[in-house]
Amino acid sequence: MKDHTTDMTVGSPVKHILLFALPALVGNIFQQIYNIADSIIVGRFVGPDALAAVGASASITFLFFALCNGIGGGGGIVASQYYGAGNDKMVKNCIVNTGAIMLAVPVFFGTVGYIISPALLRLLSTPADILPDASMYIRYMCIGLLFVSLYNYLSSMLRALGDSRSPLYFLILSTILNVILDIVFVYNFKMGIKGAAIATIIAQFTATLTCGIYAYKVNPYFRLTKDDFVLSAQTSYKVIRLGVPMSLQFALISISSMAVQRVVNAYGTVVIAAFTATNRIEQLIHQPYTTLGTSLATYSGQNYGAKKYDRVYTGYKKGLLIMAVITGIMMLVMQFFGGAITSLFVTDERVVALGAMGLRITSLFYLALGLIYVVRGVLTGVGDAFFALFNGIVEVIGRFTLPILMTKYMGMGETGIWVSAGVVWIVSGVTAWYRYRTYLYDRIKPVKA
Repeated sequence: MKDHTTDMTVGSPVKHILLFALPALVGNIFQQIYNIADSIIVGRFVGPDALAAVGASASITFLFFALCNGIGGGGGIVASQYYGAGNDKMVKNCIVNTGAIMLAVPVFFGTVGYIISPALLRLLSTPADILPDASMYIRYMCIGLLFVSLYNYLSSMLRALGDSRSPLYFLILSTILNVILDIVFVYNFKMGIKGAAIATIIAQFTATLTCGIYAYKVNPYFRLTKDDFVLSAQTSYKVIRLGVPMSLQFALISISSMAVQRVVNAYGTVVIAAFTATNRIEQLIHQPYTTLGTSLATYSGQNYGAKKYDRVYTGYKKGLLIMAVITGIMMLVMQFFGGAITSLFVTDERVVALGAMGLRITSLFYLALGLIYVVRGVLTGVGDAFFALFNGIVEVIGRFTLPILMTKYMGMGETGIWVSAGVVWIVSGVTAWYRYRTYLYDRIKPVKA
C-alpha cells in the first residue's frame, strides 16, 4: 500500500518537509497563475477598468472557494492521521466520505453565488462602470466552482499520503492550457473578461479530470471497490469537524477582504487596479508559506497519528528556520523590484507607482505572515479545530477596523490600505504563536532527562 506515498514518521524531518513542500510550491504557484494570467492579459489587452473589474470580484470569488475547499483540507488531515496510524481501511473510507461531501457542497455554494453576486458587488460599493463585468466574471467562476473544489480535494488526499508531486503535473498542464486559451479568447477573439473566465473554467476541468484518472490508476488507496463505498457518520463527522472551521476561517478572511475592498473601491479605478495588481503578486508571495504550512500539516498529522510527538516539535522548529530564510529573500525582491513586477500587470504609470509602494510596505511584515502559516500548519496537523476558526475571527476584526482607522482617521489615505494589511498579519501571528504555546507546546516538547 506504500506505492506513491511517503511515510513521514521516519527519517529526517527537514528532508521530508522540503521534499514535500517543493513540488507543492510549484503546484500552488501554477495554480495562482490561473488568476494572474487573467489579470495580466485582461489588464494589458483590455485595460485598467477591466483589471479593476477582475479585482473587484476577487474577494467574493474567494469566499465561495473557501467555503468548499476547507472541507477538502479537513479530509486530508483525517486521512494523514489514519495513514500515520497504519489504518489503510480508514484511509479509503475517508477518501470516499470526503468525496461525497465535496460533490454536494460546491454545487450548493456555486448556485448561491451565481444568484447573489450582483447584490454583493453593490454592497461593496463597486463602481457602476465596472459592476457588469465584475458580476459576469464571478458568475462564471461559480460555474467552475465544482471543478476547483474536486481538484483541491484530490490534491489534499494525495498530499495527505505524502504525494505532493502527482497533482503538480496535471496542474502545470492545465495552467499552460489556461494561458493559451486566455490569449486566444481575449486577444485573438476579443472576448474580454468573458473569454478569460471561460478559459479558466476549461483549464480547471482539465486539472480535475486528469488528476482523478491518474489517482485511480496509480495510487492504491484510490482503487476503491464496492465494499469501500460506505458512508460513515463517524468519518464524515471527523472530516466536517476539522473542515468546517477551516472553511469558516477562510470564509471569514474572505469577508474581511470584502471589507478592505469596500475601502479600496472608494478611492476609484486607479487605486482598485493597483490594489488588484499587488493582491495578485502577494498571492504568489503567500505560496511558499502556504506550501510550508501544508507540508507541516501533513508531517505533523502523520507523526501525531503515530504518537511521535518529539518529531512534531522538531518539525515545528525546523519550519520556523525555513520560513525565516524564505522571508529574507522575498523581502529583498519586493523592496528592489516591486515596480518592475507590478508593471507586468498594467502599463499605467500611476498604477505601477502606487503598486510598487504597496509592495514595499507589506514586505516589511512578511515575517509575521510566515509565522501564521507555520503555526497554523502544525496545529491543523494535530487536529486543532478551534484555532483555524479563532484565527479567522481575529483577522476579520483587524481587517474590518484597521483599514478604515488608518485611511480615514489616521490620515494615511490609500497608503493605509497596505499598512493595515501588515498590522493584521502581526496581530494574527502573535495570536497563532500564543495558541501554540498554550495548546500544544507542553504536549509535544521532548522532556529533558
